[in-house]
Amino acid sequence: MTRFDADALSDLQSAKEVRIRTDKRPDSAVVIWVVVADDTVFVRSFRGASGRWYRDLATGGEAMLEVGRRRLPVRATPERDPAAIERASQAYLSKYRSSSYAQAMVNQDILATTLRLEPR
Repeated sequence: MTRFDADALSDLQSAKEVRIRTDKRPDSAVVIWVVVADDTVFVRSFRGASGRWYRDLATGGEAMLEVGRRRLPVRATPERDPAAIERASQAYLSKYRSSSYAQAMVNQDILATTLRLEPR
């Protein structure tokens, strides 16, 4: 598994929101939340399986994350490990605890949309 460098992990951890552009729709950026848990980067679809960007990446795929002025080419892989999904949930609750949407991101229906991102 390829890992993000320390600067990228720090940027992703501190960013409240990032933009994602899938390779299927590179002209359309979507604002999403991202978390880092044990140096692993995770994203989830707030809209569940119906989220457009999620549908583009649901079976694995490539995208571009925009973190401030930085662009990070990524590859998405559906996360199936229950322990990793739980670590991601805890990271969402910790990072976004002040948001009224934090609980929605750990809803049972949303957990299945957990994607692990790796640099490409």
